[in-house]
Amino acid sequence: MRNIDVNDAIDNAPFGAFQWAVVALCALLLVVDGYDVFVAGTVLPTLIAEWGLSKPQAGALQAWALFGMMFGALVFGPLADRIGRKKGIAISFILFTSSTLLTGFASSPFEFQIFRFIAGFGCGGLMPNAVALMNEYAPKRLRGTMVALMFSGYSVGGMVAAGLGIEMIPLYGWKPMFFVAAVPLVVLPIILWKLPESLGFLIRQGRQEQARTIYAKVVPTASLTPADRLVFSEHKGASASVSELFRHQRTLRTLMLWVSFFCCLLLVYLLSSWLPKVLQEAGYAEKASLLSLFSLNFGGMVGAIAGGWLGDRFGLAKVVIGFFAAASASIALIGFNLAPALLFLMVFVAGATTIGTQILLYASVAQLYNLSVRSTGLGWASAVGRIGAIVGPTLGGVLLGQNLPLQQNFLIFALPAAVSAVAMVVFALSNSRRTASVPAVAA
Repeated sequence: MRNIDVNDAIDNAPFGAFQWAVVALCALLLVVDGYDVFVAGTVLPTLIAEWGLSKPQAGALQAWALFGMMFGALVFGPLADRIGRKKGIAISFILFTSSTLLTGFASSPFEFQIFRFIAGFGCGGLMPNAVALMNEYAPKRLRGTMVALMFSGYSVGGMVAAGLGIEMIPLYGWKPMFFVAAVPLVVLPIILWKLPESLGFLIRQGRQEQARTIYAKVVPTASLTPADRLVFSEHKGASASVSELFRHQRTLRTLMLWVSFFCCLLLVYLLSSWLPKVLQEAGYAEKASLLSLFSLNFGGMVGAIAGGWLGDRFGLAKVVIGFFAAASASIALIGFNLAPALLFLMVFVAGATTIGTQILLYASVAQLYNLSVRSTGLGWASAVGRIGAIVGPTLGGVLLGQNLPLQQNFLIFALPAAVSAVAMVVFALSNSRRTASVPAVAA
């Protein structure tokens, strides 16, 4: 009898049709997830006019979905470990699509907030489980590229929201934008039929026959005998407390990454929530303002893929610094009443260097910490980033409520990107000094 480690087998197997299908399905899930997150920004100008909201009230309205995402990530991660990734994804998917659909029936800001919180709760559970499932089926040599491709689905969802908003909102108002959420519910059975369960979960549950069926698709050249047993090795270090992130002269680098995470997600959700409204007030037509949201997400998709490619060749820190510097410049320039073509170019660059930079920051965290504290480092950096995501729309509402000139608003919006660029310069310098003077700490 042989024990066959599925992790090693997947890492050494060719990347075939089955793995591509997993990437495509997970990307499709994130398209729906991205639509749900970005649709609120497309309808915000209409909501402000219809309900007579002040800008701070509108910013707080946007933050409810982000609160839900934070709690959803905390709940659905452990739940999926018990019931399986596939069921966790299905519950999250049904929760946020149905809540998004119900948002279209909201008749007051209070009802809107409740439905958006529940939708965010589902979104917060979907993304980590989809990422975990995809990572399990991607060989280590291609994992970064596959993550970038999958995450591009998130930006595609934002592009779909903006594209539909351009056509639908002027004719039918904001409610149909949320009714569209019923469409993904129709294709859910197909997704669940084709989406495989986690091999690790099946093996831990003792469901060897189901695991063997999936394994044969992942590694079609494998020849299993009835006596062979599949095992799932989990190379986990000892559990670590947050204090471990500040040991081995990592304090400064940890803090700089946290600053970058906070500022990056603050910018992503600030721009996605407020960009159409600000541009409308600056005199751009409604369609042009919504097209800016399309450009933002298109840039995010390109930036995610290009950033991973550039990071592999020139080093992550250099690329992240360059991206944040470009983000600061492009966001500042948006406020200078540019011609539409130049405006869309600046928004595209801003999307590429904010939305696209998120993946590079996660990779930077993974490279900083050794194996025993890596999960802790990723968890804390992500948590700090989520706080920035909540602050972004709210802060934007407060700032815009001051009725400052357009140029001044965008110069202020550009500050978090400049702060992130400086933080990553400090991170890179500290990292290079540490690498040059001290041997790496063993995992």
